[in-house]
Amino acid sequence: MIEGRCLCGGVQYEFSGEIKELAVCHCDMCKRAQGGPFATNAPIELALFHIVTGESLLKTYFSSEQKRRVFCSHCGSPLFSQRLNSPETIRLRVGTVTSGNIPQPTYQFHCESMAAWFVLDDDKPKYLQGKP
Repeated sequence: MIEGRCLCGGVQYEFSGEIKELAVCHCDMCKRAQGGPFATNAPIELALFHIVTGESLLKTYFSSEQKRRVFCSHCGSPLFSQRLNSPETIRLRVGTVTSGNIPQPTYQFHCESMAAWFVLDDDKPKYLQGKP
């Protein structure tokens, strides 16, 4: 069981399946939608996904004719996207997962659009809970 929620907690969800694939997308649209250097998405079966609370808070934005992005209208957290030509699958934003098994990324794509400024370097300082 995978459980998750938006930032404010108004939208909570469950996924009764297993995440088998994890994709890191570096396209410009995903970077803008996430507000970060990439988006990390898991394609999952819609039939096994259930909004527990907050369905009335969900809002949809069509970033293209075939792709809708769904987010919490209260806090703005992106929750999932869905392609109209593949309605049985949603792409869950795994940053919203609060419990359950998330595998290592399977692949990355749109790597030509990687943010040049985002580099993980193990020689840099690391902080726990924002403190040195």
